[in-house]
Amino acid sequence: MVFGVFDGLHDGHKAFLKEAKSHGEYLIAVLPPDEVVKQLKSRFPKLTIAERFEHLRKADHVNAVIVGDAELGSWNVLENHRPQVIALGHDQDKIKDELEKYFEKVDWKPEIKVMKPYEKHNKPTH
Repeated sequence: MVFGVFDGLHDGHKAFLKEAKSHGEYLIAVLPPDEVVKQLKSRFPKLTIAERFEHLRKADHVNAVIVGDAELGSWNVLENHRPQVIALGHDQDKIKDELEKYFEKVDWKPEIKVMKPYEKHNKPTH
């Protein structure tokens, strides 16, 4: 399972999804509703949730796209799907901390893996 706004699917997102998929057989991408994005980033996403959903649905390595919880910190999406692995981006420290706090209170815990930062591999050589 991965979490992200995915507001325009760029090469960094694609590399993240590919690496995340390498940690399991089935990858669920969780999109936050627009109101949650506003709470997290103090702005609405550029793309609608329907557009973000469709881009992810067509992305390589993604098996399912779901809309996340309407309330920050409720984590119903985790209870409903119980992923074995949660793959986080290298810059998702805040969600990592929140997940670790959440899993202290419940009777199960998936593996949390942090993906490496994206680096372009087509840098010119001199």
